[in-house]
Parts: sequence; structure tokens; C-alpha cells
Amino acid sequence: MNPLIHTREDGQRVVRLTPGKRVLFLTKDLETIRAQLRGELDLRMGEVDPETLLDDINTDTMTPAWVCFRHRPEDLALDAYAGLVDGSGERVFPTRALMDGGFEVIVSGHRKGTGSSRETAPQAEKWSGIHLVIAHSFAPIHERNNINLGQLMGGYGVLERLQAGEEIPLEELTSKYDAVTRVMLEAGGLFPFAAKSKAGEVEVPLPETQARPMTMAEKILASKLVGSDGTRSVQPGDVCLVNVDGGYSHEFTTAQVHHFLGLEYGEGYRVVNPDKFAIFEDHLLYATGVERMKPFQDQIQTLRDLQNAFQAHTGVRDYSAEDGVSPGICHEIAREEFVDPGDFIQATDSHTCMGGGSNALTWGVGATEYAGLIHSGFTFVEVPESIRFELVGTLDPGCTAKDVILEILDTYAKREDTLNRVMEFGGPGLASLSPDERATLCNMATECSARSGICEGDEQLAQWVAARREGLTPEQVAAGFVAPDSGASYAGGVHTLDLSAIRPMVAEPGDPTYGKAISDLEPVRIDIAYGGSCTAGKEDDFEFYARVLQDALDHGRRVAPGVRMFVQYGSEAVRDSARAKGYDRIFEAAGVEVINPGCGACIGCGPGVSDTKEQVTVSAINRNFSGRSGPGSLYLASPLTVAASAVMGTISAYRPGMFAEATASADA
Repeated sequence: MNPLIHTREDGQRVVRLTPGKRVLFLTKDLETIRAQLRGELDLRMGEVDPETLLDDINTDTMTPAWVCFRHRPEDLALDAYAGLVDGSGERVFPTRALMDGGFEVIVSGHRKGTGSSRETAPQAEKWSGIHLVIAHSFAPIHERNNINLGQLMGGYGVLERLQAGEEIPLEELTSKYDAVTRVMLEAGGLFPFAAKSKAGEVEVPLPETQARPMTMAEKILASKLVGSDGTRSVQPGDVCLVNVDGGYSHEFTTAQVHHFLGLEYGEGYRVVNPDKFAIFEDHLLYATGVERMKPFQDQIQTLRDLQNAFQAHTGVRDYSAEDGVSPGICHEIAREEFVDPGDFIQATDSHTCMGGGSNALTWGVGATEYAGLIHSGFTFVEVPESIRFELVGTLDPGCTAKDVILEILDTYAKREDTLNRVMEFGGPGLASLSPDERATLCNMATECSARSGICEGDEQLAQWVAARREGLTPEQVAAGFVAPDSGASYAGGVHTLDLSAIRPMVAEPGDPTYGKAISDLEPVRIDIAYGGSCTAGKEDDFEFYARVLQDALDHGRRVAPGVRMFVQYGSEAVRDSARAKGYDRIFEAAGVEVINPGCGACIGCGPGVSDTKEQVTVSAINRNFSGRSGPGSLYLASPLTVAASAVMGTISAYRPGMFAEATASADA
């Protein structure tokens, strides 16, 4: 039970602040935060301009990767907000600062909890004594994680009244949620709610929505309703129990799943349908090669050991590394091997939405929610709204889907049009994008603070999936496609995107939301160019790297002096395909360093990270939060731009003929 919730003598449940406890305002002025942590300053909501509060606080800031090496929430809390640093790189929150500050409320600005789905972020707050989280808006996975932990959330007006001494009816904080979520919050989170459900104290009835045209996401959820014959309709806001087709976790998260299941259901717990659930060893495989990760090797090994114990106990698919080589990144292998059109997939990583490129509904969840669904086979869902993008035209030869999603981020995500909505992609222009490129669009839906992304299916996708599923024909794959109904309603609107109008983009250091056309960018010298990650480690991405580098070699150029370029395969299948096409010889001739499949630099745990804050990286990964991939400045860009920049030594958009011109200019 949340300690801020009280029951009065008249039976009404109210929320009130605890005498002697404090409120922490996360302000853009970091010295103001420090003064509060030292106990020198206490602020009131009426005195604080919301515009001075920190926006886009991401989960890397709340619990950086090295903090996540601890799987017990009480240990995570010791270093809550360790990733919030000043211009000199000094931590704003020393060890135990939040825990020892006597705070029970924390306040910030827009889009609290962007980035990774790591539940460690709200866990660190809760186990530091925070029980009410105040913000202008919340990223969807982070909001759900708070609910699963029983953390109350509210807006600025609520806090102002509480600080004035009011008791606020609990329903004012929970009324925006459905009846079941309200019970979950009042019970103290997902596991207490599950206990009530098992005891028959809570019932989730089937939606009574009348037949209506539905979006792709709505149709998939409607087909998976627990206790339904598959003929019912749903609409945004409907509360449902939904069967989950499959999912996965990795060594950053599996230990918590194993820990929570053991605590809740005992050592003999079981999971349903282990054949379509999996574990992956992909995130931390190359951490030993990063100097700043070496002090954490024992903790990392503990995570591996607990994941191995979980796999042995449950019998889920095993994608562990063999002889130090990972089969690849969870999202890439999942789409290659077991995410099928029409599936509903949940996994403990925010880029789970990458599976939407295969016409599946997929999104990330926290360890608590995943533990619950892998045990029961179903999960609780409030049907999300959707926003549709009608693609027309074709991309310029110097652009990829990465430029498209950076444009969407800079336009629609910045306005919060995509917030907590499913991004649906269709239209005639979709056919000009390969299944790999569609996966890129959906992968970065999470950077848009969307619930997920999903693309329509077509013959091209059917061929792609069938080629990777033994015994399946394209016709059988296509039979599982889900298409939106004519007349479906999109709360976020229907937006036409002319692909021919897209220009090469970058996201400037600090946040993927803030993009800029490369043509508007001042010259930026680079030290590192990195191509890899789930976003940019696919077969088509390697074709992009090889195309640019072969063009450079044809004109007597290679990776520029003083620049290191890395490429890292997303899976063994991608590696084998690249080698079969001779790309490895191109990379060697161009001076590129090639890394075996897996994650790595994307989360600061592998070759390609910066070593000093003075270094500049241009990278094809999906997010560039401060410290995410080393202490230096990091620009996000497409695979074409990354390769061209490596050759030119400055951030440069690729266009055919550029190296011939550069060579001629140098000769002159």
C-alpha cells in the first residue's frame, strides 16, 4: 500500500503528504537541485515556474547502465539519478542523496521517463522513499512501470494543493485511469493486484464495445482477448486481459524477472508457452572491453548466472553466447525467427517495438509486468490510441528510414502528437521501404514516446518472413496479415509524409527528439563513426555501409585519418549475409573495425564508445542521451551518413559522386 494513501473515518480514501517529509524539484538549474539535496532549500509548487523544470528526464539519467548491474531494487536506490551530471561531468546526486534526503515527492517537466523501458528507474525512486511523482507528462512505458509499482502520479495543481495542507480524494489522482488500474494503484501495484484477482476480489470483464472499424493495433488486441471467441471489437480506453503470443528478456533484465517470480510464486514457479519466450545474451557481452565497465565485472557475471538459472528453470528459448560470440541482438533475432504477423509480443526492452515492421504489435514492459505475463500467459492492457502516417513518394538516394524517423521525431514527437499512441505506417510509399527499413521506423517509435509502431503487410514482407521460417510459404505468412479497417479512427490524426521531401538529418547531442537537416549544420569534425545496434545492424544497413565505402574506395579514399569507424552486426544471419556479399573485404580495405553480433556501444558497453568528453561521434544508433555511449558528444544519423562522415572526417550527407568531387578538389 502506498503510504500517502489514507482511509478517513467516513471511509473516503485520500492522499496527504507526511509531516516532515520533503518535495524535490528537478530544475534546469542543477545548483538548485544540489541545494535541496543538502537540505538548504525547500520549494513550493506555487513558487516554481514549470518552465524551469527539467524536461525529457530519461531512464538512463535515473539509473545509468552501471547502476542496472544490480538486480535488487534496494541496491539500485543507492545511486538513484547517478546519470544527472553537470558540465564538468560531476554527479548532481551523490550516492544515497535521494535516499537520505527525506523526500516523498519528486517533480519534473515534460515527458518524464523517456528512453529505455528499464523499470529500475522508478524502482530507484520508490526504494528511496518517493511515492508521488509529479510531471507535466510521462513516457508510456515509464508511466506503466510506475503503475505496476503502485506509484501515484499527478500534475502540478495536485501538488500545490497538497503542499497547502489539503487532503485530496484518491480518485482525483486515479480517475483518469480505468477501474482496474485504479484498483491496481490502490492495492500497491501489479503483484498485489494479481493476488486480489486470483482471490476473486477483482474481475476484468470483456469489453462491450459495439462492432466498429478498427486500427491494426485495435484489431490485434481484439483478437487476443482472454475469454473471447475473437469476434469482439475494442476501442481506445477499453480495459482488457489480452493473451500474449511471446516475448523475451536479456541479461540486463532477466535477473529481476527471476528474482520477482521467486518472491511472488516461490522457487517452483513456471512459465507458459516457453517455446515462444526467450532469453538473450547480447547487451553486456562486450562490456569487458570498456575501461569504465571493468569495476562491474562481478555484478555483470551475477546477471549472467541468474539469467542462466532462469533459462534452466523455465526452458525458454536460449540465445546465450557461445565461445564469447552472441547470436545477436534480441530484437533482430526475434523478428528473424519468431515474431510473426498478427502477433502480440512483450519484452523487457523499449525497442521491442521493432517487431512492428513485421506487422505485429510489440512493445516493451518492465520486469514486474513481464514476470506477471510470462507466468500467466496474458497481461492487462488499456487499448491505446493510434496515429497514422500515410507514406507517399520515394526517398532520395542519400536518405534512409532513419532520416524519416528523425523528421517525425523533430516534428510530431516534439509536439507530443505521438505520445502514448501506436504509430501506424501505411500508404503507397511503404512499398518503397524494405522490411528492414520498416523495422527502423518501428524501432524508434519508442524515441517518439509512442506506445509502439506497426507497418502494414505486403508481398515483400511475406517473402521476407517466409524465407526465414522453415516450412512456411509467403501465402501462409500473408494469411496472418492484419490491415486497418476503412473508416478506422485515429486520435492522433492521419498525416501524409512525402518521402521525396525528406532530407538527410541528424539528431544533435543530448536527445533524439531534436533534429536538424545536415545542410543546416555547421561543420562538425568527428572522431568516431559507429554503425550497429538493433536500429542499424540489419542486412540493409550493411548494404548502406558497404555501398558508401565501396564508392569511397573506387575514388582512392578510405576512413579519414584520425577517425575510427566501427560496424557491428545485429545477428549471425546478418553477419553471414554480409560476408557472402563480400562486405567484409570492403570494410577491411576501407579501414573499418568489424565487431561480432550483439549490442555494445549503443548502451556504452562495447567498442565504439567515446573515451573523453572532447570526442565527437556520429552514430546510427537510436538514442544519444548524455553519457549513453561514452562521455563525448554524439550525433544520430543514418547508416549512409555515418559511412560518408567516416570517410570525409566531418558529418556529411551521402550523395553519389561526392567522393569523386572531393578527390578532384584535393587534386586541384
